[in-house]
Amino acid sequence: MLNNLENKIAIITGSARGIGFSIAETFADSGATVVILDLFQDAVDEAVTNLTSNGKSAYGYAVDVTDSENVDSIFKEIHQKFGKIDILINNAGITKDGLIMKMKESDWDAVLNVNLKGTFICTQIISRYMLRQREGVILNIASVIGIMGNAGQSNYAASKGGVIAFTKSSAKEFASRNIRVNAIAPGFIETEMTAKLPEDVINKYKTVIPLKKLGSTKDVANLLLFLASEQASYITGQTINVDGGMIM
Repeated sequence: MLNNLENKIAIITGSARGIGFSIAETFADSGATVVILDLFQDAVDEAVTNLTSNGKSAYGYAVDVTDSENVDSIFKEIHQKFGKIDILINNAGITKDGLIMKMKESDWDAVLNVNLKGTFICTQIISRYMLRQREGVILNIASVIGIMGNAGQSNYAASKGGVIAFTKSSAKEFASRNIRVNAIAPGFIETEMTAKLPEDVINKYKTVIPLKKLGSTKDVANLLLFLASEQASYITGQTINVDGGMIM
């Protein structure tokens, strides 16, 4: 079976809804036991119930990815429960958009803390287990904005550009222990957020996308499923766009 994740333990941050939940659902469909991590326990519980009620194997914990002690405690509990952790997907992220000249320093700090520092903290802590296991997969969610930039999103662009650079460095550090690290850079994806945009705005986006459509959360999840599987065993340190050809 292609992309089979049977008996794999996969932690996915920011996965109570949206792209993160689609990733969790796709991985669970492929046989993985998924661990939902998100900020609020009620959202985590709802996501876990959604998966387990459909016969999938899922657990969940409330966690703040910017709090290293919180992350360390939860990862330790997960490892004690399952005896291993095979896959980490750093998906948790936020936006606080604004022009540079008007951006609050607190908005800059918040976005960098969650998107970039959170990725560092989770990767650093998971590495303690994966290095001992001498295997593992770490997948980071970047963005095309981290490659091309965008007016009004300097903090978000800096955080996601940092994730891409961090992916390359960590891939080089961990490769000798058979730990692969890759990133994906989604473009415009249909989510609850984009569903609220006016139709003329959506159409404007489509004009700069060669495939003339927005991507789905499943498009993102399917690529991650491949990268997490043995079919991608010779791929590391890469950033792959999922953007309909927007930034070729």
